[in-house]
Amino acid sequence: MSPRPLEGSEDFSRSLQLVGELLEAEHTPYAIVIVGGAALNLLGIVARATRDVDVIAVAVDPTKPRAIQPPPATFPEPVQRAIDTIARDLNLDPGWLNTGPAAQWRQGLPPGLEPRINWRRFAALTVGIVARQDLIPLKLFAAADNSPSGPHARDLIGLQPTDAELALAAEWVKAQDASPEFPALVDQVIEYVRTHR
Repeated sequence: MSPRPLEGSEDFSRSLQLVGELLEAEHTPYAIVIVGGAALNLLGIVARATRDVDVIAVAVDPTKPRAIQPPPATFPEPVQRAIDTIARDLNLDPGWLNTGPAAQWRQGLPPGLEPRINWRRFAALTVGIVARQDLIPLKLFAAADNSPSGPHARDLIGLQPTDAELALAAEWVKAQDASPEFPALVDQVIEYVRTHR
């Protein structure tokens, strides 16, 4: 049987809660920061299925999650074991909780992202959700990097950015990729969002 996607905020919350309960049983607190479709679902901005939860950062101190740092190449063994257990028990993709967006640290995160993170507790797993203000440039970047009218662009529409927010996001996004065609792709996404919101 093929793995099922995660669907809606309740499904995301349940999966994260179960990971947190396994970590609690091992007395292993951990704190992650998420972006992407999972963050949008948990914030109630969209309600769509997605196969994974994208981790962009971890807390320096999981017991006092404020300062963040890049996630490790692999999760600590107890954390990975909990992720694997929930993947098996709920028939999720083995990489359902992953650090795919961690490469963004090389380019830089949107300015001021850290203090705007919204932290939520799921037993011993604390989950930071990147704020709407920072999801706008991150989603604009993802859409320009993938498809100007694909799911990232539709998520961006769900964020209901103003023209001023799109212009500010575009400044940051255009600095993320030096290829000569990239600014035009960013503009295409913005035009798509403006005509479909």
